[in-house]
Amino acid sequence: MKVLLTGATGQLGQALIDAAPAGMELLASSRNGGEGLLALDLADATSCRQAVAEHRPDWVLNAGAYTAVDKAEAEPELAGAVNGAAPRAFAEAIQEHGGQLLQLSTDFVFNGQQGSPYRVDQSRDPLGVYGASKASGEEAVEELLGASGQGLVLRTSWVIGPVGKNFALTMLRLHRDKEQLGVVADQVGCPSSTLNLANACWQAIQRHSQGVALPPVLHWCDGGAASWYDVSVAVGELGMELGLLDYAATVNPITTADYPTPAKRPNYSLLDCQGSRQVLQLQAQPWRAALKDVLQAIPTTPSA
Repeated sequence: MKVLLTGATGQLGQALIDAAPAGMELLASSRNGGEGLLALDLADATSCRQAVAEHRPDWVLNAGAYTAVDKAEAEPELAGAVNGAAPRAFAEAIQEHGGQLLQLSTDFVFNGQQGSPYRVDQSRDPLGVYGASKASGEEAVEELLGASGQGLVLRTSWVIGPVGKNFALTMLRLHRDKEQLGVVADQVGCPSSTLNLANACWQAIQRHSQGVALPPVLHWCDGGAASWYDVSVAVGELGMELGLLDYAATVNPITTADYPTPAKRPNYSLLDCQGSRQVLQLQAQPWRAALKDVLQAIPTTPSA
């Protein structure tokens, strides 16, 4: 099976490469290419279509994205190109040349106001540019590949991993550098380890290849629920336990209003993953245990 992977140098892309099943022909790509990587700029829709036409993959695993939530407010065109136009271009090319598309998406397609886990079939209502751009990508997959069953959307939330830029690694650094931290405690969701998320992506592709009928949208995150404050406290405690920290900073809970940002975040963005876990035949790892695995997997030397 041939899989064209985007975003190969990102935190999820690296986890997907590491977890790729044996025998998979993986065409890994990133914006600038590099050693062993195809050059594929997701901001260039023509290049996305050409990549499918040239390589004729069985699957496009679109893990690349514009993920700078606050910066997106000032760069709506770029966010829209990467998160909306690129999935549409992949879907158009798959319509013409065949194959399947697995499109990664986000809890930010919801407004976070309902206070109970979001189901896979609920209406999208994003709050900001980033969420709207990802919703646009979902809509393209649904519009172009929904009837044929060639498109699959996998939403996730609060992605953390041992490499790249993410909340867990930022908190680990701040615990080292600060004595006191103020972290938002009134936004609730659940972290998603790239280690577990990568396995879920490959499992979705393999289950489909085995003839299992998958729903058009899947949800995946680790088990349980947490606030950003909870995760920050856990990073400090686990960092001490694992010998990554000499001491943990005191973490003080603050409100969203205490920490204004250019982009509005959902107050509650927990995803209902029960049905997706059943069809993928995967169990959820509790988020704190998954966080510990992430911290243990941090490279001893900085990644490129």
